[in-house]
Amino acid sequence: MTGFWSSTALAVPRSAGTPSPSEPPSGTPVVTLDEAAERAGNAAGWVEENWSTWLNTGLRILLILVVALVLRMLVRRALTKLIERMNRSAQAVEGTTLGGLLVNAERRRQRSEAIGSVLRSISSFLILGTAGLMILGAFKINLAPLLASAGVAGVAIGFGARNLVTDFLSGVFMIMEDQYGVGDTVDAGVATGEVVEVGLRVTKLRGDDGEVWYVRNGEIKRIGNLSQGWATATVDVTVRPTEDMDRVRSVIGGVAEELAKAEPWNEQLWGPVETLGLTEVLLDSMTIRVAGRTMPGKALSVERELRWRIKRAFDAAGIRIVGGIPVPETESAAADPSASMAAPSALASPTSPQSLATAPIPPAPPNLQK
Repeated sequence: MTGFWSSTALAVPRSAGTPSPSEPPSGTPVVTLDEAAERAGNAAGWVEENWSTWLNTGLRILLILVVALVLRMLVRRALTKLIERMNRSAQAVEGTTLGGLLVNAERRRQRSEAIGSVLRSISSFLILGTAGLMILGAFKINLAPLLASAGVAGVAIGFGARNLVTDFLSGVFMIMEDQYGVGDTVDAGVATGEVVEVGLRVTKLRGDDGEVWYVRNGEIKRIGNLSQGWATATVDVTVRPTEDMDRVRSVIGGVAEELAKAEPWNEQLWGPVETLGLTEVLLDSMTIRVAGRTMPGKALSVERELRWRIKRAFDAAGIRIVGGIPVPETESAAADPSASMAAPSALASPTSPQSLATAPIPPAPPNLQK
């Protein structure tokens, strides 16, 4: 039975159009064993021919990346050490007597950090940008169209963001040239105040009333730094023109000597307080100018103290300042003889029109009465 069913199953004819399990479907190319071996050999040969090129390109790209990253790390580390050395030198100078007056540690630190940040960014951009171009060149990519497109895009961005670029470049040069720093009192034209923060794009100022001004660096056309070098305290004293000039000068000189010896004004004064002389002479007053060189930012406080001491010294010496308590007159003025006389009357003269108008009317003649 088994053989019968087996022979029967083998003898069953296939229907038309039904492919045999060992035959490929219609329309599919038949790949023989020799063709497959030939294709495998060709692929192996192509890989064998190009593996050295791939390996060379991969090693070149890896070497470019390693060199770029190592160079970037070394440059950033060198810039960081340079900034730290600048800060340490500033702190060392600040510990001395003169250094405490000339060096602002926060200003020096912020300036060095800003310069270091700019240099680190520029170095990273140059190193990584060059490495990227070298990697593209290793892939046999034509860089000319890419560089031309980048140039056109850069020009377009430069025109569109010219204000931002102007602010950035102005901030870089201001910081590198040390035109001002944190703690300085500056006149930026559009605003005046104490510098709170110096940025690459915006400078922050605090005004006299506490307001905070944000000034774009590109809009600053001039800078008047009131905190660099030295300042001048100037006081104008107005007295009566009848005062003795030598006595006034002597009193002011005594005040200047006392101020130069008192604390803390002896440290804030960098030169003697001098009487420069007369700046204005009028009929009822004369103005004497007193000036002295002070440390930066202390001129106003020295002027207030100088006015205070000069006023006290003048009161003690009996010298009156114009606008103060009036001085009584020592000499009485001569009596005016006409002060007690009454004004002349128009009725005193009988021929005046006023007298004639007030005269009684005479009686009529007798012939007119009938």
